[in-house]
Amino acid sequence: MKKLVLALLFVSSVLTAQDMEVVKGNFDFLKDQKDINIEFDYSNFTMMKEKKSEAQYIKEHKAELEEKAKGNGNIWEKKWIAAKEQIWTPKFLEIGNIVLAKAGKEVNFQEGLKTPYTLIVQTVWVYPGWDAGIMKQPAKVTTNLKFVETANKSNVLLEITSEEAPGDQWGSNFSNETRIGEGYAKTAKSLSKLLLKKAFK
Repeated sequence: MKKLVLALLFVSSVLTAQDMEVVKGNFDFLKDQKDINIEFDYSNFTMMKEKKSEAQYIKEHKAELEEKAKGNGNIWEKKWIAAKEQIWTPKFLEIGNIVLAKAGKEVNFQEGLKTPYTLIVQTVWVYPGWDAGIMKQPAKVTTNLKFVETANKSNVLLEITSEEAPGDQWGSNFSNETRIGEGYAKTAKSLSKLLLKKAFK
């Protein structure tokens, strides 16, 4: 029985593994930076295995909820739109900065800073996952992480892809929005750990 549990845990970890890869550039320019501006781009991402547009996903999910209980679709749509600013972005910033602070580094990511470099977190693909109590599927978030010159954002100094960062919590989590938020937290954690190895040694 113990072997079966271990095997299931191993399979689960493989299925929810995150792949972070440096596409271009290096980390040299970050070495002496203390504050880095950050921007979040949610303008053009796809969703689900079918890679639907966000607009299509909202329309379909809203209709499903309206069928079950009138008015719930509109309530959910407002929560979904608000999640970007109230859950996803704060989760990324909070966890990313915590990892750096725990390592004793005086490096901080914030929005709206006037700094030489900007990190653009571009959402590419989102899978919200699901939770049925006994069985669950974690959310997955794929992003493109670009460090650019703030004064010339077409100049990409470092580009990193983060594939399918898993979003889940202990216990039950029946909110798609918060599960996705955990995917952004995982992305930030992995990025900060990578920066600690490569830039802020």
